This record gives sequence, C-alpha cells and structure tokens, in this order.
Amino acid sequence: MKVHLDRTKCTGLGICESLAPEFFEIGDDGTLLILKEEISDVELQEVEEAVAGCPTEALRIDKD
Repeated sequence: MKVHLDRTKCTGLGICESLAPEFFEIGDDGTLLILKEEISDVELQEVEEAVAGCPTEALRIDKD
C-alpha cells in the first residue's frame, strides 16, 4: 500500500502531520512532505485517520 498526495489540493494545514508524523511533515515553506510512501499493515490505521482528517481530500491510499 502507498500514500499519495495531490499537491493541487493540499493547503498545508498539517492535520495529517499531527495524526501520522512518521509519514507527513509540513516544511518550513508550508508545503507537505511525504516522509514515507509505503504503508505496512501495522501503520494502515494511523495513515487512514490522517487521510480521513484531510479537509481538502488531498491524500489517498492505493491498496495495490
């Protein structure tokens, strides 16, 4: 599984960073950085909460 970011939708609010800090970080310039794309089964719930918490729906999980 991988997490993907639509940069055209992201406003850099940082909700995802607060919910899944191992995966997301807001840089000094206010843009979101994906620290880790690959999601293990153990980490899935944490990342799902961050994706669900994104008010602009800029994040998604591909479960291929």
